[in-house]
Amino acid sequence: MAEIIQKDGTWVFDGDALRLTPGRDKNVGLLRRTLGELLVPLRALAGISFEQGKKSGRLRLRLRDGACPLLHATGGRLTEPHDPYQLVVEPDRYGVAEYVADEVRNALLLDQVPAGPVDAYLLPGPSIPLSVSAGDGTANFDGERVRLEWNWKTEDAKAAGGARTLPVDEITAVEWYPSAGLENGRLRFTVRGVPVKTPAKYDPNAVELWGFRKDPLMALVAAAVQARLPHPAAAPESAVRPPAEALRAVAAAPPDPAPAPASAEDGHDALLRRLRELGELRREGVLTEEEFTLAKQAVLKRM
Repeated sequence: MAEIIQKDGTWVFDGDALRLTPGRDKNVGLLRRTLGELLVPLRALAGISFEQGKKSGRLRLRLRDGACPLLHATGGRLTEPHDPYQLVVEPDRYGVAEYVADEVRNALLLDQVPAGPVDAYLLPGPSIPLSVSAGDGTANFDGERVRLEWNWKTEDAKAAGGARTLPVDEITAVEWYPSAGLENGRLRFTVRGVPVKTPAKYDPNAVELWGFRKDPLMALVAAAVQARLPHPAAAPESAVRPPAEALRAVAAAPPDPAPAPASAEDGHDALLRRLRELGELRREGVLTEEEFTLAKQAVLKRM
């Protein structure tokens, strides 16, 4: 196990997942403190880096595209205090940070975790129910519907329509933008059959954000809804897949013996390919953890 404890938070890696716990320091962003502890499975990671600085360093996780609904909904627009996948490291713990990064890299290499995109969320998203007030309204989400309620600062034309209730199955997209310069931010829901042409100030399906302290919390609502929408990279329901039993049988079978004249290098490459195939079957849910472990051990013995 590898662990690093800082004022900014605590990261613990047990070989299968990283547990990220935000610290209680005043510099920890409101979004991170509200989101709470995150458990990031190894298969969701594309990499990890550690950057040293004069006053402090940064541990940064790089997730595979499409693995986290929060990152998908915010599109990489979370600023540093609110990014749950960064940890501020004090200079006297640089060695520990390097050790944690090395342990995660070694595990990624051993498990042959690909760095490419995924077609299903590997993190569940924020806990529900959620209720956040910021900008010109309040967004409530119970897992099935979003309710938008307006306050005294809402534009009259928008408030005149009253509160809005949006069933999840009518929502096709969600986005969160922070305010930047003179441009206000927004939490916007795209509803099936309703074209998006109106600025957030007048859009009854959007909350306008003005750059205040609670604006980042609206990103949690966006992420919770995003986690319940179809994954944008998911295969169509009509796609034909082989029966799970057949795939399990193929995975459980020993690797094909290499032809006698084949070089040792060729045989090694074949076994690495086998490991990658087993990893993909586990990630797709075809193999259980026990089946994957047994099959992987058989391959590693041959290596």
